[in-house]
Amino acid sequence: MEPFVNVVLPVFTIILCGFVVGRFGLLGEASSEALNGFVYYVALPVLLFYSTARVEPADIFQWSYIVAFTAGSAATVVVAMIVSRFVFRCRLAEQAIFGMTAVFGNTGYMGIPLAIVAFGEPAALPAIIATILQSSVLLAVFAGLVEWDLSADRGGGNVFADVGGALIKNPLVLASVAGIAWSLSGLSLAAPVETFCKILSAAAGPSALFAIGLFLVGKPLRRGLSEVAVMTALKLVVHPLITWWLVVHVFDVTPVWAAVAVLMAALPAGANCFVLAQNYNIYVQRTSAAILISTVVAVATVSILFAMPVMSP
Repeated sequence: MEPFVNVVLPVFTIILCGFVVGRFGLLGEASSEALNGFVYYVALPVLLFYSTARVEPADIFQWSYIVAFTAGSAATVVVAMIVSRFVFRCRLAEQAIFGMTAVFGNTGYMGIPLAIVAFGEPAALPAIIATILQSSVLLAVFAGLVEWDLSADRGGGNVFADVGGALIKNPLVLASVAGIAWSLSGLSLAAPVETFCKILSAAAGPSALFAIGLFLVGKPLRRGLSEVAVMTALKLVVHPLITWWLVVHVFDVTPVWAAVAVLMAALPAGANCFVLAQNYNIYVQRTSAAILISTVVAVATVSILFAMPVMSP
């Protein structure tokens, strides 16, 4: 439990710092939106590019692991979107954010260091691959679903063209594609470029978490509590259970990689869910509450997870 507490408490504390600063009005009412804009358009794209550009292409394509982890996420998303549609009567854009919060974990700032502490350096690569899958594939899918719904609202145009155009302009999708292309090229990053990316990308996670705290000021956590509870349960229980079944009983995944896959699925909701929600101003309050609550509850659920046989490769 100690390694997880050492990782999760700083994450929770950054959110708390944002809340305290916002509560006392030190940065002004528009600070959350401004800070989120910095993350969405500047820091996070640099992080996504930097993360993917440095990975060797041969190391990325571990197909049994990729298919198992992606299938676990996809199955959970289907459940989440069905529940959000028929139980909570959400529109498609809200269903997309609901589904994203149910599977998009804090793999970058919590998962990678936790995997290394728990399983050693060999766990770094599968944790990085899980982060890339979420950032380059899942994020593009959810952004596309939101754009699809919003495009239908605007009317008067070709929905496919509108969605495609929006995704082409999306800084997060562009950064992921550019990073993968750079990795495939075999070129190394020049020293000044690497330093620039390292410094700026380091600001993405803390800034997004701080922005969540700012946004939560004055927002009642009890509103939409049933939706938040379902998203949290899907993220912390359903997602890791489905992933465990796939990596242990369906696909041929080596023990360490299987353990990392389950750990990545069991992490609390990541701040990128809030970044996307606030950028489109859709489902923001419930998403931010789910990130906060899942982060707190995960202290218990992930501690229990580490007692399971699959986590002893």
